[in-house]
Amino acid sequence: MDRLHDPARHDFASDNYAGVHPEVLAALAAANDGHVPGYGADPYTEHLQDVLRGHFGADATAYPVFNGTGANVVALQTMLPRWGAVICAETAHINTDENAAPERVGGIKLLTVPTPDGKLTPDLVDRHAHGFGDQHRAQPGVVSITQATELGTVYTPDEILAITTHAHALGLRVHLDGSRLGNAAAALDLPMRALTTDVGVDVVSLGGTKNGILFGEAVLELTPGSTPGIAFQRKVDMQLASKMRFLSAQLVALYEGDLWRRSAQHANAMAQRLRAGVEAVPGVRVTQATDANAVFAALPAGVADALREVRRFYDWNRATGEVRWMCAFDTTEADVDAFVAAVAAAASRAA
Repeated sequence: MDRLHDPARHDFASDNYAGVHPEVLAALAAANDGHVPGYGADPYTEHLQDVLRGHFGADATAYPVFNGTGANVVALQTMLPRWGAVICAETAHINTDENAAPERVGGIKLLTVPTPDGKLTPDLVDRHAHGFGDQHRAQPGVVSITQATELGTVYTPDEILAITTHAHALGLRVHLDGSRLGNAAAALDLPMRALTTDVGVDVVSLGGTKNGILFGEAVLELTPGSTPGIAFQRKVDMQLASKMRFLSAQLVALYEGDLWRRSAQHANAMAQRLRAGVEAVPGVRVTQATDANAVFAALPAGVADALREVRRFYDWNRATGEVRWMCAFDTTEADVDAFVAAVAAAASRAA
C-alpha cells in the first residue's frame, strides 16, 4: 500500500484528488448502523431536503445522484424536450470533460460559445438563441453556466441575474453546474441562494466530491416544474442509488453546518497563496483571475514537465504552456510553499 499511496503527497491536479473530510467519514460511519428503506425512502434523504431548503428556499427539491456528470445529464435531459439544445461556454465541463455524455447519453445538442474567462453574458447567449420554430435546427431550451467556472472565475449575482432575466424572456431555462458552488459562495462571502434561487436559476447540479465528500452530488430543482419526470430519468440514467442514505448522509454532513464553507474558504485561501507565490517567479505569467481555488499560469518551455516530477497537475493548453493548479480542503501552506519553491527552481533552470 505504501508503494501505491503516499499520504504526505498533496497534488495540484484536482480537488477530486483530495481524500474525504474526517467529518464526512464520521457521518458515513454513523449512517452505517441498522436497516433503513432504500432508493431514497430513508431518513437521511428526507433530512437532506430540509437541509438544502435552508440554503436554497422552500421550493428546492433534491435528487441525489452518484456523480457530477450524472447530475448534469439528468438535469439537462429533464429540462429539455427531445429536440432541445443547451447554450454553454466552450470551456464548460459538459462540453470538454464529460466524454460527450450530454450528447451520447442525453441526446442533447450543445451550442457552445467561446469566452475569454469562462463566463457567459446575455450577448453571448444571443449568438445561439435564435432559430426558434425552425424544424431544421436543434431548439435552444436551456442556458447552462458553471459556478465557479472551468477557468477559475466566479460570476457575481448581478451577472447571473442578467443571464437568467434574458434567458427567461426568451423562454429558456437556466441550469447551473455547481460542482464548485461552495467555493464561489465562499469567495464572494454570500449564501449559496444568492447565486442561485435569488437570481432566477432554475436547476442546480450541486457538488460535493470537490469539497470533501467521498462520492455523490445532487440535482436541485429550484423552480417547481422545471425538471419534469426527473425521478424516472434518474433511474433510466442509472443514477438512482439503492443505498441512497450513504449519498445523503455525506451531503447532510457537508451542508447542514458550515463544513462546506470552511472547506471552500481554505481551498480558496491556498489558491491565493499559490498565486501570490508564483507571480513573483520570473517567467511565470498568471493567465486568469484567481476567484476561487484554481490558479492558471503560463510557464516557460520545459518547466511543466520538470514540475510534474514533484507534484501532479494538468496542462490546460500545452501549445502555450498554460497549466492549471487546483487547491483542495486539505491543501496546506507547506504544500503551497514547497511547490512555489519548486516552480522558482524549475523556472530558474529554464531561463
